[in-house]
Amino acid sequence: MADDKKLVKEITSMDEDFAQWYTDIVKKAELCDYTSVKGFMVIKPAGYALWEAIQKDLDQRFKATGVQNCYMPLMIPESLLQKEKDHVEGFAPEVAWVTEGGYEKLPERCCIRPTSETLFCDYYAKTVKSYRDLPQLLNQWCSVVRWEKTTRPFLRTREFLWQEGHTVHATAEEAEERTIQMLNVYADFLEEDLAIPVIRGQKTEKEKFAGAAATYTVESLMHDGKALQSGTSHNFGDGFARAFGMQFQDKDNQLKYMYQTSWGMTTRVIGALIMVHGDDSGLKLPPHIAPTQVVVVPIQMNKEGVLDRAGEIADRLRKAGVRVKVDDTDRRPGFKFADSEMRGIPLRIEIGPKDIEAGQCVLVRRDTHEKTAASLAELEKEVPELLERIQGDMFRRAEAHRDAHTYDVTTMDEFAETVKNRPGFIRAMWCGSRECEEKIKEMTGATSRCIPFKQEKIADRCVCCGKPASKMVYWGIAY
Repeated sequence: MADDKKLVKEITSMDEDFAQWYTDIVKKAELCDYTSVKGFMVIKPAGYALWEAIQKDLDQRFKATGVQNCYMPLMIPESLLQKEKDHVEGFAPEVAWVTEGGYEKLPERCCIRPTSETLFCDYYAKTVKSYRDLPQLLNQWCSVVRWEKTTRPFLRTREFLWQEGHTVHATAEEAEERTIQMLNVYADFLEEDLAIPVIRGQKTEKEKFAGAAATYTVESLMHDGKALQSGTSHNFGDGFARAFGMQFQDKDNQLKYMYQTSWGMTTRVIGALIMVHGDDSGLKLPPHIAPTQVVVVPIQMNKEGVLDRAGEIADRLRKAGVRVKVDDTDRRPGFKFADSEMRGIPLRIEIGPKDIEAGQCVLVRRDTHEKTAASLAELEKEVPELLERIQGDMFRRAEAHRDAHTYDVTTMDEFAETVKNRPGFIRAMWCGSRECEEKIKEMTGATSRCIPFKQEKIADRCVCCGKPASKMVYWGIAY
């Protein structure tokens, strides 16, 4: 029994030390590990299985909008990177440079891609000639390197996996439509499959992506009250096109510049999954994204027929479309229960000799620990229905937590007190000036998260300067 409880005892309570709790979960659930190069991580099979599930779902959503996958080079020549001044300045502190190949110095140093806008621009400038070639809707799945000073597994690492979409269009209206469309793809994915509620909105000029005309974001709230930028979509206008000579002949036989978008989501959403849903027993994975949705645990599996019946249950559920496995290891049942909870498997089925005799099994929910008896004859119907209830309940709990930790303030005193004592989203009116935005950060540490599409008037005046307010903004301490 001591071994059965050991898994949980080795996890720091989230109320005691949330940062250590997060690290403990990542390590005990075997999602990733540190390496000999600071800031670079090994993504273990359990962590990569999550990324594969995320990738599969997102890829299907992208392709449903007409997007195709491609692959761009790992390295970018400095001369190409320098073509877009604002973009370069935004990434300069994070760029890793390659200066030698073998034993020879390179004629021109190359950076390991921090993002691939310049490569796509170069490609589109060479390949798009006519309005008939537009739009171009491309995406790549790859890794990028950004030399972060402070790193944490999944949330901020020097190399991370992501997808980056890059599209070009004939008109500004088409580009804006695509930018918002892809933001909504991210928001729907996060809410429908990761059970993470989000705020959709636009970044301020200060917080927008380097070189973009406008940046849109989906922001989520973690259990500790900190915000996490969970996906972004950028409208580049024709700025990059002018820098890279990206022109096409339009229907009126005039040469015109293309309008461009870019959008991305990274492995940091795995960190979001952990911090939104996890508890002191480990992960809680929403059924839609869980690599294993159901684990069957045979009780007294040395008794004749128990292991065979567990296998039959698993086979039936697989045919019903459920991702299921049988834990037939020689560990004690208690250890298997704790292990499945640690790994966040949404539903556990317990089956033993007495259950078989009664024609039933026990279903145990990971999210609530609720136990129910279920007829063996009805599992193909009951298990998928229960998984959908778990999915919906997990979203509603996360949404209730976010709403309970979202606060409206009208003065800087209220703002500072809320940041200090009530972590969460802060909604406050803003005059639109960069000076006020920077002053709020200086005084409280909170940054603007987004200007939500759904606007509400909390007050008439800016929370910082008292001048007439133009927008309601979500603020918060962010990862």
